[in-house]
Amino acid sequence: MEKTASYNVGDKGFIKTVIKGALIALSISLVSICVFAFLLRFFEISADLIKPINQIIKIISVLIGTFMSLKNIKEMGLITGFFIGVLYSFLAFLIFSILNGSISFNPSLLNDILFVGISGAIAGVFAVNIFGKRK
Repeated sequence: MEKTASYNVGDKGFIKTVIKGALIALSISLVSICVFAFLLRFFEISADLIKPINQIIKIISVLIGTFMSLKNIKEMGLITGFFIGVLYSFLAFLIFSILNGSISFNPSLLNDILFVGISGAIAGVFAVNIFGKRK
């Protein structure tokens, strides 16, 4: 029988879960972006598709990161998933800005944080309902 955890916002368990989920998502995203960049060198992909593909990579990364970090949690999936998405967005922005050589804030960053946060929240609800009901 698997042990499920219970926690509140601000608990060490909550913070560890959020950091773990964001780092998993960031790792998946970095690998996926590298693979995508590699594919761009060999295949002619329309410039119009690059942004949607990057959004899909973000969503899938946060989905997997949220699911993996919440597999033993039975509550607070919405809030935890949201914070995983928000932390992931900030970390991804910082890392990709550093790799790009400049940090520039623009209004689309706020939209991105909100979009990925909501994606994480939805993933968190599903994760808690899927994994929390197992016995």
